[in-house]
Amino acid sequence: MRLNIRFIGLLTAVMILCSYHATCQEKKIKKIKNADDLIAAIRLVAGKRHRIDSLPQSHRSLYFSFLPVSSQAPGAGIALLTSTTIGFYLSSLPKTSFSTIVFSPYVTFDGRIGFTLKSNLWLARNKWEIIGDTRYLYYPQDTWGLGGSFDDENRLLINYKYVRFYETILRRIRPDFLIGLGYHADAHFDIRSLNDSPTLAKFSGYPYGTGSSENSFSSGLSANILYDERKNEFNPLPGFYGNLVFRVNSTNLGGNTNWQSLYLDLRRYISFSGDEHQNMLAFWTFYWTVFKSHAPYLDLPSIGWDPYQQRSGRGILQNRYRGNSLFYLESEYRKDITENGLFGFVLFANLNSVTEPVTYQFEYLHLAAGGGLRMKFNKRSGTNICLDYGVSRGYSAVYLNLGETF
Repeated sequence: MRLNIRFIGLLTAVMILCSYHATCQEKKIKKIKNADDLIAAIRLVAGKRHRIDSLPQSHRSLYFSFLPVSSQAPGAGIALLTSTTIGFYLSSLPKTSFSTIVFSPYVTFDGRIGFTLKSNLWLARNKWEIIGDTRYLYYPQDTWGLGGSFDDENRLLINYKYVRFYETILRRIRPDFLIGLGYHADAHFDIRSLNDSPTLAKFSGYPYGTGSSENSFSSGLSANILYDERKNEFNPLPGFYGNLVFRVNSTNLGGNTNWQSLYLDLRRYISFSGDEHQNMLAFWTFYWTVFKSHAPYLDLPSIGWDPYQQRSGRGILQNRYRGNSLFYLESEYRKDITENGLFGFVLFANLNSVTEPVTYQFEYLHLAAGGGLRMKFNKRSGTNICLDYGVSRGYSAVYLNLGETF
């Protein structure tokens, strides 16, 4: 009997401890549910008090988001990559938008290396905007030539090094409306096919920027017209965005050939919610074309290589379709799952078409669709961790990003 009493006492103590532990875990789960971003959730689980800053956002200095991951790189397989985003205000004056800097180095398992640094800086009261894009890439990649053929097997693996320097300065003319000038340089070095394959010139039938071990350099100035109602590039609010860029490349600026391009980018964000909760339909379309036929092959419009983001064509392999002109359309539905906006989801669909090399007509449509999950990383900067899955004919991929696709 004494043994039974001891056993019952020990069992009671264990049950009390388990009950206490379960209660603590339940409290932690409740705390996590109350957290409105990942930073707050980590602080609450660690037992730190989640302090809501009472200062206006415009008085805060820097908002960091850092994501070390193994994920899908653009146009490649699995990659080891990091993405660091920095959001800040360059002025405490009202009507000054959020400035952003994104640094994303990565290494893929198939030998691709990339270092990209993008910036979007807004000066006081949005009178000036400075947009920068600098990168170095070591880029073995398949190409399928020109046009929208469905022959997936007809491909050529090429290798090259790529250096980009883009810088654009815009001046506000009216609220949300800016015009400006930019300089753009694209340098492709040591372009060559691998494994004793045909040269890129023979494979594509295109004479510019395709010679064996050739270097192509495009250098030009651009005229820019921008209308941007978005207040946060990481997570756009309802409104409209339009960007028109006319670029003139010249041998007088050091380029190999003279050629021009036009890029028109339009986006619309429609909210179905009367408050801050995410319930939005977003649209993105762009038209990208080159004039004359002297543009180097790797500078021609191609899916996944849109000039400023390289995020078009989720569910379609980057570089799969290339031509003198490219048309793109995407729509996405965004919705919060939790009341506090910590978790959400998206559904998206997109299509693209490129012109054929002989007729210069759009003849094929290429479709992709998918969905994804969202977790609020930093509510102050509006940055989401975005995990998407896209699929098209014969291809599918997982994408992990900091910040919305568009």
